[in-house]
Amino acid sequence: MQRSRIAVAGSTGLIGTALVRSLTADGHEVVRLVRRPPRAPDEVQWDPMRQYVDTAGLAGCDALVNLAGAGIGAHRWTAAYKQEIRDSRVLGTAALADAVASLDEPPRVFLSASAIGFYGDTGDRPVDESAPPGEGFLPSMAVEWEEAAAAAEEAGVRTVFARTGLVVARGGGAWGRLYPLFRAGLGGHLGDGRQYWSFIALHDEVAALRHLLDTEELSGPVNLTAPHPVTNREVTAAMGRVLHRPAVFPVPAPVLRAVLGELAREVLTSQRVLPARLLESGFAFAFPRIEDAVRAALT
Repeated sequence: MQRSRIAVAGSTGLIGTALVRSLTADGHEVVRLVRRPPRAPDEVQWDPMRQYVDTAGLAGCDALVNLAGAGIGAHRWTAAYKQEIRDSRVLGTAALADAVASLDEPPRVFLSASAIGFYGDTGDRPVDESAPPGEGFLPSMAVEWEEAAAAAEEAGVRTVFARTGLVVARGGGAWGRLYPLFRAGLGGHLGDGRQYWSFIALHDEVAALRHLLDTEELSGPVNLTAPHPVTNREVTAAMGRVLHRPAVFPVPAPVLRAVLGELAREVLTSQRVLPARLLESGFAFAFPRIEDAVRAALT
């Protein structure tokens, strides 16, 4: 992409922070959407719950990236927090899509986050973007999340859904919680450990998002997962090898349920997701295997 003006919602999260750093390092102008009154020229106010966006601040943007949403694992899943997870994504995406559609000169691309939670539990069965949604809270929420971008699509804006897997990063997200345990020698597989985890290194996540921005031929859902999904047992073994720590403390499923409640079901879900469209479009992973991704997260 030539030097561009790119708006980013969710710019302070794990992925957003890394994406903004990458874009600005290459000379792009980044406009950050913030929920408070703007304090700098590169900030634009929005309120996803009220579906408000200061559209004047989006004028001249070549792309809008939506990474906003309440953390899936940030709190125990009460009914109220599940509603917050849903609303922060669905209402926020709808607000941004409506804002894009209202502009006289809309951005060329609306890149909106989604998740491999769309597919539900796939067991040992590999799935790509052609697979239908699964059943349960996360799949139904993901369907609504993507449908909320309809206004942008109807306005003729190329709209891409980045269905991201488990991001391997030391500084945040679900993986960030695993590192301290493994460093302390307290790591182990979760449940029976046979469930597939479809991961992606943070470096590859950012590179893939930029690839989606740059590749005019891509629209609709694109899986952002490494091409070699692994079981939780294989993840545990890789973490132990890289960190040179024992990984012999499994967490039984009943304990997970007692600690995490309904969220435990998602932790134990098996998702063997393949990045078919990403590979077909010519994207090359820097860290395609789990041990590579874990090592990269430590640098």
